Amino acid sequence: MRPVRTILLASLVLACGLQADAARRATPAADALAADQPQLMVGRLELAWGDLRPGTPADGHARTLFKAALVDDAGVRRPLDSTEALRAAEDLYALYGRRVAVSTTPVAAKASGEPSRKIDAIVPIDDLQSTAGRSERPLARALAGGEKITGVTSWVTLMCKFSDIATEQKTQAFFQGQYGTAIGQLDHYWQEVSYGQINLAGSQAYGWRSLPQPRSYYVTKDANGKDKADLGKLYTDCTAAFDPDVNFAVNGGVQGINLMFNGDLDGYAWGGGRCSTLDGINKCWSTTWNPPWSFNNLAPLSHEMGHAYGLPHANNSDGDSDPYDNPWDVMSDAWNNGVSNATYGTLPKHINIYSRNRLGWVVAARKRVINAGDGNATVTVDRASLAGSGNIQMITLNYPGVTNRYFTIEVRRKTGNYEANLAGNAVIIHEVQTGRSEPAWSIDADKPAANRANNEGSMFKVGERWVSADRQFCIGVKSETNDGFVLDIAASGRCQIRSRPGGVQQAATALNAAQPGGDAPRRTAPHAIAKPGARR
Repeated sequence: MRPVRTILLASLVLACGLQADAARRATPAADALAADQPQLMVGRLELAWGDLRPGTPADGHARTLFKAALVDDAGVRRPLDSTEALRAAEDLYALYGRRVAVSTTPVAAKASGEPSRKIDAIVPIDDLQSTAGRSERPLARALAGGEKITGVTSWVTLMCKFSDIATEQKTQAFFQGQYGTAIGQLDHYWQEVSYGQINLAGSQAYGWRSLPQPRSYYVTKDANGKDKADLGKLYTDCTAAFDPDVNFAVNGGVQGINLMFNGDLDGYAWGGGRCSTLDGINKCWSTTWNPPWSFNNLAPLSHEMGHAYGLPHANNSDGDSDPYDNPWDVMSDAWNNGVSNATYGTLPKHINIYSRNRLGWVVAARKRVINAGDGNATVTVDRASLAGSGNIQMITLNYPGVTNRYFTIEVRRKTGNYEANLAGNAVIIHEVQTGRSEPAWSIDADKPAANRANNEGSMFKVGERWVSADRQFCIGVKSETNDGFVLDIAASGRCQIRSRPGGVQQAATALNAAQPGGDAPRRTAPHAIAKPGARR
């Protein structure tokens, strides 16, 4: 955590006192004082991601949308500027669904004369309770794993029809079958991805019911004439239609709600959280909003469920605005290199090791942290999809004292029920910057980076070597095993970039990592890589 954030934490407490005191005095002078002081908002953090239908023309549609809001105990929802929220929190996604404090301060008035405020900090409430170990807490949480999701995570599917659309694309039996335990069904998939740490037992699908309003009530037009879905109205009316028959309180509250609609929404499928009270339980419910193109295939539905579990997008390192070009991860490119199923369409690939760890599914015995300056190590790494592995499956390359950037190393292989169509057997490296909209970017040796990371440059194989731009870390792929690779890793800070065959040497590029007090990271390929045969 940067030093300034420690100061901001203290200012949050001060802001609480200022606001409480001003409220007691309740005078015009007190109002003016409050307007000029830091202000504090407390509530649950609600995040939602919108994913544009593949193939949609680029006519002003953003490829992805992201919404952040703070929902207080009275149910009042206050939208947050998502760019400011990412900057202020350092690791916004780690706070998904949690009670947080948001501090804002006044800034210069807008041209319209309206007062404006910026977000200074977003911190979990428990960080305000204790100062012990505060500076290391964000990184420690990231490396140890996030808020662990484990055990029974029951979902309900609610099938809702717009009052002016009669079509019923799929039957209740189809949606119930999606929750099955056979290969190609959601319970089987999530059990496999979580190494058996979660299941979807007790998940139920409920048949079509009509919403009280036509589609035009829920999907309106924005200022540019584009469709805009009101996720709140869709959620409220769809859950209300089933409330007499669905026990949302089962197991202390179902994990999530898959909302299926019989018409297009705004061109996007959505996943994330919705903070509300159902059957007496107030929490942020994992929620997806799915048009027919999303629920017809298990891959995009699993992508939205990943968001509902709190996972952000992954990305490659080509520097464009498209987060859907890393086919090693269902949280990026859900479609390419996927396995097909006659009933459930394109099946999901696994998530990357960063996301697995974020959900608490990589146990300590399968992880190894190597700090800059640690020296040399030889490590056998098994493929990430191997359940019951006895070797390391996640390596983290860490800079001591840096809380928002590190590297992850994992192995992926073309095998199994969901990964048989991957581009190859390889070591995959991601750079993680927790303040980015997509924290984990796969590293590509090709310059420029490929538009889609199923290229050779994104796969590190026997005889190939990666060197970080600052030459702090070097990874050499020494040999291949039945389930992975043996890696030689150096963290001495004296890595040399070897010449490619033919004498062509690849030069290091500047590392565009956000430093304390610096600018947000630019979307460039920030690493030097020495790989025999890699394309230039």
